[in-house]
Amino acid sequence: MSRRTAGGFVLLALLLAAVNLRAHLASLPPVVDDVAASLGLTSAGVGLLTSVPVLCFALFTPAASALTARVGPERAITLGLLGILGGTLLRSTGSVTTAMVGTTVLGVGITIGNVAVPVVIARDFRERAASVTGAYAATMNAGSTVTTLLTVPLAVAYGWQWALAGWGVLAVLALAFWVPAGRGLAAHHRKVDAADAARGAGSAATDAGDDRTAHAAQRRLVVLLTLAFAGQASGYYAMTAWLPSILGDTVGLAPAAAGGGAAPFQLAAIAGAFLVPIALAGRVPARAVAASLSALWIALPVGLLVAPDLWWLWVCLAGAAQGGSFTVILTLLAQRSPSVAAARRGSAVVQTAGYACAAAAPTALGAIHESTAGWTAPLLVILALLVVMAVALWTASRPTYLDR
Repeated sequence: MSRRTAGGFVLLALLLAAVNLRAHLASLPPVVDDVAASLGLTSAGVGLLTSVPVLCFALFTPAASALTARVGPERAITLGLLGILGGTLLRSTGSVTTAMVGTTVLGVGITIGNVAVPVVIARDFRERAASVTGAYAATMNAGSTVTTLLTVPLAVAYGWQWALAGWGVLAVLALAFWVPAGRGLAAHHRKVDAADAARGAGSAATDAGDDRTAHAAQRRLVVLLTLAFAGQASGYYAMTAWLPSILGDTVGLAPAAAGGGAAPFQLAAIAGAFLVPIALAGRVPARAVAASLSALWIALPVGLLVAPDLWWLWVCLAGAAQGGSFTVILTLLAQRSPSVAAARRGSAVVQTAGYACAAAAPTALGAIHESTAGWTAPLLVILALLVVMAVALWTASRPTYLDR
């Protein structure tokens, strides 16, 4: 197998693994009422069941980072996929306990993938980090779109348990490709590491001043991207949870129409994830890309406040922007970190803090809505989060970071 063919096989296997990082989460909301009725869950129980994975992202990202460093990203991705498969099957067995435990196992498996997949991108696709990260983000959104659309028909035909468990085939397919691809990749890097070690310690010497400068730049980058990701993830999960309700209350859409109206927020993310690498490859400055995406994201809360009749436009623009901004954040981390280890550690910090904020955002937004009896204050909160994201991205993407 040629090097190019091997690289293509690894990329295919990596993208199949990426499908599993959101698809299983998106399969639950369409049938959550059936699940609640079958298991006897209260509204609080349903909220816990749907929020557990995001809590896992926040709580277990440091452990996932340590695991990736210890066993390597290849084995970590395999373990993550096994956790996703086991958790998917366990949550469908028909009891409250197994549903909660299975969802937790699923969340931990996805957390490992969230950390390990970007490490492989930063290490093995560094020169194509923007395009591969875009494909990674688009694949995740495509997977969640497919499970969102098809879970209800499957549940009607076979019941919710089989409908949810059936998506385990995605993890099986990913494992079938990733296990051989990961073994080959690990073997390749063992040879590279052995060759580097044979050259002796002399080549590892670096200038202490340059090293301190690189570490200081990395710390600033991580802080800025943490703020950006916290704003991005909080805005995404809050709007995912409440956008149908906002459209129903502010625009007057019926429940079914409001749910359909919110769909472009997810679908347009695929376009955003693909367009960002194209723009960067066309030598559009990263700062210009970041600023444009921030403006499109901010158009959603501002548009719903000042021109709600154009809700479909704001939803589509923000959908593309949220997919694109996720890609920009991970691309900046992959391209501007001084080493793979620094990218892994930075990713752990960014995701831990970002997902901690994201886990709290839907609940906080709901509480603000209930206390104010309207959506003006919640939308202003979303606007504030996105402004923080915009400022952080604007600063992190300035050319001096790239040119250091």
